Amino acid sequence: MRIARATVLHPHVGRRLSKASLRRLAGRSISRVERHGKHQLALLDDGSTLHVHFRMSGDWVIHPGGGELPRFARFVLELEDGSQIVLADPRALSTVQLLAPGAPLTTRLGPDAVSTAFDAAHLLSALARRRIAIKPALLDQSVVAGIGNIYAAEALWLARIDPRTPASEVGARDAERLVRAVRRVLARGRDGSGRYTTSGAARLNVYDREGKRCSRCGTRIERIVQAARSTYWCRGCQVSPAPRAKRP
Repeated sequence: MRIARATVLHPHVGRRLSKASLRRLAGRSISRVERHGKHQLALLDDGSTLHVHFRMSGDWVIHPGGGELPRFARFVLELEDGSQIVLADPRALSTVQLLAPGAPLTTRLGPDAVSTAFDAAHLLSALARRRIAIKPALLDQSVVAGIGNIYAAEALWLARIDPRTPASEVGARDAERLVRAVRRVLARGRDGSGRYTTSGAARLNVYDREGKRCSRCGTRIERIVQAARSTYWCRGCQVSPAPRAKRP
């Protein structure tokens, strides 16, 4: 099915789309769709790529056409049969960009967090020269795509790793534990659409639980700020690799 027209309904979401880009979308069809974390790449039949970054709350909604659009509609692809693919985003943080054939992504992306390419060997290589703490390193989409602030904190708790640990000091055993923890929290956070959600606060072990007791060791959960983002962690059972190595 071909695209009849593309329409931007919010200036922030469409700030990377020129009028010429919108015109070029008309008549194109989607050949393949790839996902890298919260980034989606729709490969078009002329070799160009529609790059959508959903950020925190964006998602596609299929609309039959006619009548009122879904709430928070920000961008619309209308197909030749009259149906519509609507980008809905309550916070209007998503971005849409059309890349010419052969043009590289403007955002460097690491492997998707749920793909087989994201393993301990990749993580160790990506972190080897990074002196920042492991928590903000996990948020770097060039290291791994698809880990947000909540799930980074949760994965580090599951892996028993201090979020302040320098990324370059994470060893092989910790990397393996962390990869398993990331996959576990992302699988637990999926809803029926396959997206990652923050619903179900009861399932969170540390995030937004400052002052409450850790369910694993009983120590009170603390909150610190890293790279302008809140990090929740347990001082009692999340330790740096060095102390853990000394344990029998």
